[in-house]
Amino acid sequence: MTGLLLVRSAIGYVDKEPYAIWLTVSSIVAWFSFFDIGLSNGMRNKFTAALVQKDERAAKTYVSTTYFSMFAIFFSLWIVFAFVNNSINWCSILKIKESSLSEIQTLVFIVFSYFCIQSVLRTVNTILTANQQPAKASLIDLIGAIFSLVIVLILKQTTHNSLVYLGLGLTIAPVIVLIIANLLLFNGKYKKYAPSLNYYDWNYLKDIFGLGFKFFVIQIAALIQFQTANFIIARSISMSDVTDYNIVYKYFHVLNMGFMILLTPFWSASTEAFHKNDFAWIKNMTKKYSIFLLLFIFAGALMLPVSPFAYDLLAGENVVSIPFFVSLSCLAFMITTMFGAIYVNLLNGIGAVKIQYYTSLVTPFLFILSCWLFIKYMNWGIYSIFIASIISNLNGIIIAPIQYRKIFIKGKKGIWIA
Repeated sequence: MTGLLLVRSAIGYVDKEPYAIWLTVSSIVAWFSFFDIGLSNGMRNKFTAALVQKDERAAKTYVSTTYFSMFAIFFSLWIVFAFVNNSINWCSILKIKESSLSEIQTLVFIVFSYFCIQSVLRTVNTILTANQQPAKASLIDLIGAIFSLVIVLILKQTTHNSLVYLGLGLTIAPVIVLIIANLLLFNGKYKKYAPSLNYYDWNYLKDIFGLGFKFFVIQIAALIQFQTANFIIARSISMSDVTDYNIVYKYFHVLNMGFMILLTPFWSASTEAFHKNDFAWIKNMTKKYSIFLLLFIFAGALMLPVSPFAYDLLAGENVVSIPFFVSLSCLAFMITTMFGAIYVNLLNGIGAVKIQYYTSLVTPFLFILSCWLFIKYMNWGIYSIFIASIISNLNGIIIAPIQYRKIFIKGKKGIWIA
């Protein structure tokens, strides 16, 4: 709900098209997340395994190695970007007027700086999730979003239509909250796992990277699919449609967020159960999550007919006009995403990601090709993005469920468990 209120407040502050610029810039900057080379997800599995084995030294070493490796990567990246940012013509890339170049360069630098800082600090969220405390990780994000909302509301009363101020308002609060969270947790309950240079170990980095590299490639595939949408719309349709796409996406994404709150513990819990050979628990939980999914599908069916009223509440009356079939395709995309997430989270938890890794080498091209065909030759507009996303999610919809059945129903090994 906070995120939805933040959308309306941001649009009310800078208007629809400038907000679309913010969304597109954020998406482009998010492409750089692949520079974590899969360390976060690799560490998540290794940290959980260390906790199961009650090896606190190994757990601390995994945390320290990941934390300082991430710092080295993103600090270096930030230095390079600081030098090249002013030589990039962002207006040409975004297809907006050249008079905005200075403001856009400043905005991009703010967003990029935020991205680098939070990439390192969010290691603490990974630790909480790995220790099956995703609610605390979500609370950190929620507090950051609430403070961002407060700042944007203050900006609406004190300033006017500034993308730079909007960028600062949406990035400073989450960073401050993350800093406080790191200090509190690493000086409190998680003090024994607090990062220390003395515990940095190159051999542990290679161990994390062994699994992390597969996650790295998978992340890139997901990044291309989910973070290029705004850019594709801005370049191929219109900047105004970026806002329309994000309004419908954020509305139905509430379903996905709610489902993921329930599902997030399944990843690390599966790691623990797998190490204990508790396959019965894994199969039982998979069935339970499938039942939960039916409830979310029913909720989505209720959300669909009232979506036009919700869009007016989100963006303001008559600000956006979204066709019914765009809403329907977005809902279908969310349902297929939630369905696939059950099996993908389980397989990620047990480290059976080799098939997903190979699939991810194909799906980004499938997504981009589908978008190109649907936009250029069928003129489907933003409807194209959701249909292309469903088509390219073949791993979650088809392959991952088959892999689950092969491992836990038929007892197959080999490529299925790799």
